[in-house]
Amino acid sequence: MIGEVTEIRRIRMLYLQLLYRCNFECLHCFHGERLKHADAFTAEEAVNLIRLMHHQYGTEAVTLLGGEPFVYKDLAQVVRYAKQELGMQVEICTNGYRIERRLTEIASYLDLLRISLEGVGATNDHIRKSGSYQSAVSALNLARELGVRMGVTMTVTSRNIDEVLPLARTLQEFDARQLKLHCLRPVGNAATHPELLVTDPAAYARLREQLQAAELSMEVIVDEDVSEHGASEICAPVGGPREIERIEADPRGALTMSCKAVGKDSHAFWYEKAADRIVHRPSATDELTVAVPDVVYARA
Repeated sequence: MIGEVTEIRRIRMLYLQLLYRCNFECLHCFHGERLKHADAFTAEEAVNLIRLMHHQYGTEAVTLLGGEPFVYKDLAQVVRYAKQELGMQVEICTNGYRIERRLTEIASYLDLLRISLEGVGATNDHIRKSGSYQSAVSALNLARELGVRMGVTMTVTSRNIDEVLPLARTLQEFDARQLKLHCLRPVGNAATHPELLVTDPAAYARLREQLQAAELSMEVIVDEDVSEHGASEICAPVGGPREIERIEADPRGALTMSCKAVGKDSHAFWYEKAADRIVHRPSATDELTVAVPDVVYARA
């Protein structure tokens, strides 16, 4: 169905939000009130969607997230299916909070463990949860021992923009391979915390200069909106490319192609779980109709 409407024939990666439930309530979380909702994929539904994307759109990688994927009881079953049965690249995006036992169980099936951190020590804990920094450090240590490739995601805010470099240098001590920096988008919880927004665009320019001068040994990937002038406008692919990088499925089955549309209920496509099919449900505000720009990433 996606191909019939947009001419897209290949989608490289599926971002699969397994559930809304989370053991954190981060100040900037795009889910907002939905963290309290019970919507979730069953293991069968998750496997079905992964298989559909792999067979129909050549999807070669899946990122499992939530909510918090490590509180999802069938995580190991989904991970093993994607890796063993389909040979896909498997990544998990987690807060890293008390995940040691379950991480040990699935380590051999993971291509990347990506932990979300918002700074060093108290800075991170204020935005995420008390004790979360040390728990994430413990997870990073274990991942290194298990031979799991690691990355970290950080959302750049007014509270932590000065800790990007200190965090990057700390992560290098754990042999983390990549730091991915996101621009804060005022949806969900972030909409009620406008103080987190970076209001001085020059601050982004200074950050980019600092990253370039630091000569870090790890890869730093930057959301191009984290720049003085922002990213160029690249709109949703109506009559556009035949291949896109990603599509994201939320726990209800709503599918989104642009990160800038996530959290805004601007879904043009849905995965119908019971029927195991993707359907087109156009609206006046969906991401195709209003041509939501895509997110552009680049190496710092």
